[in-house]
Amino acid sequence: MEFIKGFTFGWMSRKGDFKKPEAKESLRLLKERTNTDYVIISLAALQDGAHTTVVDYTGDHMVSDEELIDMIGYARELGLKVILKPTVNCKDGTWRAHINFFDLDVPCEPKWKDWFKSYTEYQMHYAKIAQETKCEMFIVGCEMVQTERREKEWRALIEEVRAVYTGPITYNTDKYQEGNVKWWDAVDVISSSGYYPIDDWENQLERIENIIKPYNKPFFFAEAGCPSRSNSPYVPNDWGLEGETDMKAQEAYYKVMFEKAGQKEWVRGFGLWDWKALLHKEEEAEQNDDYAVYGKPAEKVIKEFYAAK
Repeated sequence: MEFIKGFTFGWMSRKGDFKKPEAKESLRLLKERTNTDYVIISLAALQDGAHTTVVDYTGDHMVSDEELIDMIGYARELGLKVILKPTVNCKDGTWRAHINFFDLDVPCEPKWKDWFKSYTEYQMHYAKIAQETKCEMFIVGCEMVQTERREKEWRALIEEVRAVYTGPITYNTDKYQEGNVKWWDAVDVISSSGYYPIDDWENQLERIENIIKPYNKPFFFAEAGCPSRSNSPYVPNDWGLEGETDMKAQEAYYKVMFEKAGQKEWVRGFGLWDWKALLHKEEEAEQNDDYAVYGKPAEKVIKEFYAAK
């Protein structure tokens, strides 16, 4: 597998957002300013909570199929390759890693079979779009830790997706969970979220390599990044961490991550987190303390690293 110089684009975009000229300009700037050549378009369906079984991908919280297909077409015009990543959030704010049900069915309680039926319908809808638009990869889920033990259901879902999508398939497990997935043999590529502390990359890379080596499959970090906030390099996964806005902290994190992971030939790329469809103003970058890199020192670090790959 070629090295994925990737960036996640458009997370939490709502219906109509991709139709705005600013969104296409944002995608153009992403390629120009970071040397990205893979754009991961990440979609956020909704379910009411972690213990509800209906996944809603038809409301105004999602970009429409028409505008999604149009944006994929524009990405092609820019020379970008596209990975489609339909994932899910809970309306009540619970992180999707906590989606969970009883392993033994109980009357009057929500059931795994009902959730997987709805989630599979969701994945199939976008797998068909991925096939129609010739996306280079399809990501069937993201950081859904409590669901991962449902091996039979995940294998069945992947088999159904393969019936309509002929490209490579991966699943994006969460940080530290690479060994939690027992069905890596069912996908073509192994991926995880690389939100590891700045001072622990060497240990984590060694651990991951030992886990994935028996599968003999390509690996990349489908997510990775760090907010521009003091102390965030030590807990880069904590988007709510309190701290002062700190451009150098984010810059330092990217330098170390690229240095350490770049030494490992088996790490075949990144889907960095994240680049908004509707960007903040460049002159306001110094006041922005989230994962965005637009107009920040980390942006140049990424551009140089990707240029060298």
